[in-house]
Amino acid sequence: MGAFQSVPNEQDFQELADKTGFSLEQIRNLHKRFKQLSHNEDTLRREDFNTIPDLSCNPIRAQIIEAFFDKRNFHQDAEGSVQEIGFEEFLTVMSHFRPPELNMTEERREAVRREKLRFLFNMHDTDNDGTITLEEYRHVVEELLSRSGTIGKETAKAIADAAMLEVASITMGHMEPDEFYEGITFDHFLKILKGVEIESKMHIRFLNVDTTTMSCHK
Repeated sequence: MGAFQSVPNEQDFQELADKTGFSLEQIRNLHKRFKQLSHNEDTLRREDFNTIPDLSCNPIRAQIIEAFFDKRNFHQDAEGSVQEIGFEEFLTVMSHFRPPELNMTEERREAVRREKLRFLFNMHDTDNDGTITLEEYRHVVEELLSRSGTIGKETAKAIADAAMLEVASITMGHMEPDEFYEGITFDHFLKILKGVEIESKMHIRFLNVDTTTMSCHK
């Protein structure tokens, strides 16, 4: 859990600013929102997210909430999940939704892009095995499509399966009839999204904090 409990002081806030790239003002605002969601407790649990109206109708609500409790999003090479998070973990996950700095080197921009894509990959690799399987991919697509109310579950399933086959052809090339496509690895994920500008598109408003306005203070 995060080391900052109760009311962080200015030094705590500065350390968090250095780690996440948020400004001190942004961190203060996010801390207020954290305390609102946690009912003034030092930690957040999954059920605390049930009070967010904008999140309740999101088709991938479960994946978004789980991202806040996924150890992979706090520490590289970590595994599993936690039952509650402190403010530091909350802020670390929120930092994935910050847009890139304006005056960023190409090397740093590529690193930020990779971090964001890893975060998205983890969100859909729900069993933490390093691969987005057909079943995981199908679930996400079905949720996105069927909740729109325009198509049924079976149609959504067919679209998901067809999309997965297309992904297999992109990442694996020609496959023999007896070959089995295990799923999307992170390297495949990078290949699929090559050329897609994702850095500034990842933002959320469901916490009553618009991350599209959260430019870096450095």
